[in-house]
Amino acid sequence: MSSGSPSQPSGAWSPFRPSKRSKLRNGTFIDPQTGERSRRQFTLRGAFRDRRRTSNNTNANMHNNTDAGDDDGDSDVSIHPFFSREHLSERIEALGHNSKAAAISSWAWLKSPNGKGVIKCVLAYSLGSLFTLLEPLSDFLGRPDGKHVVATITVYFHPARTAGSMIEGTLIATAAVIYAEIVSIGSMATSVFFGSTLHTVVLAYSLVLLVFVGAAFGFLGWVKQRLNNPLVNVGSTLASLSMISVLTKENAVQDHVFSNQKIVQVFKILICGIIITITVNLTLWRTSAREQLREAMTKGSNSLGDMLTMITHGFLSGSEEEMSTPEFTKASDAYRAAYGKMSKNLKEAKFEHYFVGDEKIYQLDKAVYKSLENLAQSIGGLKSAANTQFILLKEPPSEPPSGSVSPGSLSPSLHRSFSSHASIKTRIPTLSAINEGSEESDDDRSMNGSLASAPTFRSPSDIFNLFIALLGPSTKSLAYTLAGILRDPPFGEAPKYDITINDNYRRSLMDALSLFNEHRAKALEELYKSIEHGRLKSEKIRADFEEVAAACGHFSFSLQSFGEEMSKYLDVLDDLKYATEHRQRSWQFLAVWKELHQRQTRAPLLPFETEREPVVKPIRRSQLPRGVPDQMIRRRDTFSWEAEPSASDIVKMLSQRILSFLRFLSRDDIRFGLKVGLGAMLWAMLAFIPETKPIYMHWRGEWGLLSFMIVCSMTVGAANTTGTTRIQATVCGVIFAFINWTVSQGNGVALFFMGAIVAFGSFCIVIVQNKVSFGRTILLAYNVSLLYAYLLAHKVEDDDDDEGGENPNIAEICLHRALAVSAGILWGLIICRLVWPISARNKFREGISVLYLQMGLIWKRGPLAMLLRSDCSRSYLRSGEQAALQRYASRLEVFRQSAVSEFELRGPFPHEATGRIMRSTNRLLDAFYAMSLVTQRRGQLSDGEKALLLFTAKERAMLCDRICHVFQVLASCLMLEYPLTDAIPSVTGTRDQLLSKIFQFRKEHAAAMKEMKEREVAAAAEADEAQSGTSNDNNNGEGPGSGQVSPTKPSGLTRRTSGGSLRKKATGHSALSGSLAGQVQVEERDYALLYAYALVTGQVAEELKTVRKEVESLFGVLNEEALLLQ
Repeated sequence: MSSGSPSQPSGAWSPFRPSKRSKLRNGTFIDPQTGERSRRQFTLRGAFRDRRRTSNNTNANMHNNTDAGDDDGDSDVSIHPFFSREHLSERIEALGHNSKAAAISSWAWLKSPNGKGVIKCVLAYSLGSLFTLLEPLSDFLGRPDGKHVVATITVYFHPARTAGSMIEGTLIATAAVIYAEIVSIGSMATSVFFGSTLHTVVLAYSLVLLVFVGAAFGFLGWVKQRLNNPLVNVGSTLASLSMISVLTKENAVQDHVFSNQKIVQVFKILICGIIITITVNLTLWRTSAREQLREAMTKGSNSLGDMLTMITHGFLSGSEEEMSTPEFTKASDAYRAAYGKMSKNLKEAKFEHYFVGDEKIYQLDKAVYKSLENLAQSIGGLKSAANTQFILLKEPPSEPPSGSVSPGSLSPSLHRSFSSHASIKTRIPTLSAINEGSEESDDDRSMNGSLASAPTFRSPSDIFNLFIALLGPSTKSLAYTLAGILRDPPFGEAPKYDITINDNYRRSLMDALSLFNEHRAKALEELYKSIEHGRLKSEKIRADFEEVAAACGHFSFSLQSFGEEMSKYLDVLDDLKYATEHRQRSWQFLAVWKELHQRQTRAPLLPFETEREPVVKPIRRSQLPRGVPDQMIRRRDTFSWEAEPSASDIVKMLSQRILSFLRFLSRDDIRFGLKVGLGAMLWAMLAFIPETKPIYMHWRGEWGLLSFMIVCSMTVGAANTTGTTRIQATVCGVIFAFINWTVSQGNGVALFFMGAIVAFGSFCIVIVQNKVSFGRTILLAYNVSLLYAYLLAHKVEDDDDDEGGENPNIAEICLHRALAVSAGILWGLIICRLVWPISARNKFREGISVLYLQMGLIWKRGPLAMLLRSDCSRSYLRSGEQAALQRYASRLEVFRQSAVSEFELRGPFPHEATGRIMRSTNRLLDAFYAMSLVTQRRGQLSDGEKALLLFTAKERAMLCDRICHVFQVLASCLMLEYPLTDAIPSVTGTRDQLLSKIFQFRKEHAAAMKEMKEREVAAAAEADEAQSGTSNDNNNGEGPGSGQVSPTKPSGLTRRTSGGSLRKKATGHSALSGSLAGQVQVEERDYALLYAYALVTGQVAEELKTVRKEVESLFGVLNEEALLLQ
């Protein structure tokens, strides 16, 4: 049904029906696969749903193919009810079906990556347990006890990892073994020299405790915190195992005897456990980090394509709900998961690439990773640009709508918007849903002319409707091409994942961008002409509409920037494809001397990255935020900035040296290492004091010391979380040990298979449920109880009659181990809580405060002022700073999650409120990047843009200062946990001043242009009169008088100058304002840059308001009646 001529009377509102303004025609789009131009029907959401449906069908077909091998071909794996069956035959049938379904599901799971990983871990654990259960392997390790540690090593250093992770783990384990051997040999040599030779037993024990327990274990704690790597934690555990056995369990150090036997056995145990893990990892279902990296890149690319489709569709349809749908949330979560896997696998793939000599390919893999990261940032900027549309649509009109347009002549979407304003003030005008047309009709072809011919606007939705009618098809077409490229897997099928990028993509992308830019320029020009010629009775309404038009231009420019980032992504893929096809292996990293020399002159990773160092440098991927930066702490030093010039130089130097040393000791990593060393030394002291040594040996204090080393964490919250989990897991482990020993009666074969069952369940917890601490501790408690009891029963252990000897008392053994492990965990919690506690909530508070300070300083640079200062050669957000800020924010989430487990008397940590603050922070970071998209890649500022920027320089500087001020106020309140005052400066008011200044420029420019035209007309009239008079005088035979000068048409410069001076007299404005507004020709599109800036600052202001409300809810508000002096 046509909506061109409404059938209802003009006084009544017509019922809803799609109008030509709300029906989006299909424009020319580029097929990314072939590069051909097409006008066939397509929809963004339809393409998205079709792809989802195809993916689901593919998965279903794969599942059906998996089940096709059944005898009866039945692929139904659902569970049928059993007890509800009435007849015995039905119950038997249901039981048979359920058994078959369970077998099919179990077989399918075992063939999955998680299933294969669990099987590999169980196999490695079973092989490790043979060194305890099988006599020949047990004899190979020698007489002393501790052979069950081989199985424990396979638990911590498990084989369910990629080859790259295994290479890294092997290097770390080798370093751990070497370190443990050095400490063991050094402790024995020290004990022998000072105890036996010099006969100073107390000094010998003191040196062993201070150097080889306190310092050695403290160094392990420092390394754990500094590197923050799970494999480093595993290496620390391996080193602790061997060091504890030599230092406290065996009597060689206490008896001042150098025992080669124990050192050799510990070395054998570590090597056997590591070799078992490496062998199982590389021979059984070997997994490659390079393959997983490319698989994660494919998934991340698909997710970005889905988000691009939904954001663009939401903008075109004016539907804010589009970005809150389950589909968008699923796509966003999928990208975050893929990004996490990419980050993890990239690091592991580095070891694989370097091992096989593919250093260059690793650099290009990293470049692809960086490109996808940039595309994700562009998606954030595009989402931020779309949000500006929704914010403007929610704003009420500046003035009541008025005009001569009757309701019957409006489009249905405008009917709804207008009626909502007129009848219900609280309702929000929104765009009608876009119905994407199947073909372009004649009416559609003439739509631009019809819309431009009657540009009567009554609400912001009308501007959007016009923009969508003009540029909607091109926007949809470009988004379709971009999403098609992203969704096409850049890598082939497993296991090779060869690069299969289509050669037509580059040409398709260039053609699509060229079409979009052409239509974008025409659409924006037509849009501004429509506003300029529209029947607007108020400058305020005109400014509101121009702000809406700027939002349209802002989104289109963000989409264009995304396309340019896509071009760079294709460049990197082409380079990777070429390097793969012309592979040249090299191991240049082994030449360390060259590596150190080239580190200073290394070229940037990506060909489009600049060499300019960012002011905000990113923290390492394994590093946690440190909170207050060093430069702020150094500023507090009186002598560092010469505040006291009369002080003695010697006093200055000594004070600074002492203060620097104390500051070094106060660093989090140093304090953590010191308290770990202190706690280990105090615990190990019990093994050296004659009165406490029997208690230590009877209750197996060595396992408590190992538990202490494992449970010690950086923050109190993390220690609480792991400590509680490990105590529960220890109880489970000793219960399983007691049950298995009781059932098997110490039979080695039975224990082998029953241990495999326990290991299967534990590794399911570790790998499938990702509860690493819980699953590991179960097997740790199981090993030290059951396998140790088996060694006792076979006369392997020495001096262990207190636990039953050859007839081990399994209950007593389990009790000793459970209490020892639990006591070690509690000791770790006490040390973490009482000795230099590092609170996760305090680290989060300091980190979010420093982040806000940094964001305020970045904005203070002036996004638009930077364009003037650098002549469009620099952006206010420098290369790498956006990624640094986002990485810092993501690290704060670690502290926020850990803070939940911290218990304080003043109450629990406000997890939900801080979560809302972090979500606003992430949206602020998106707005920062959106602003950088507006300012970067601008070839040159036009004269009109320069004039506008100069004219509004003061207001923009005030706005930047105000935003920086608000960031600083919020940061201070969060840092000090002080309440806000009700007089916090408002960004909105300063932003309104900027908009008023733009309106003033527009009025002065319009007045100047009008007066200029009047003067030109007057000058032309005078010239005509003079020419007519001269002609009459010539006819009378008279020439011009000596005092008369024939007037001439002034030049352009003369006109502008005279116009400016006359305008000063007529309007009363200053010469500066007159020159800026009158001497430059300003077009409507020149205002877009400032309006886009105002839009982004508006979004920043809204998010700062949200953060302010959360801070007020947390700490309260102070008013003029508050009494503070006590």
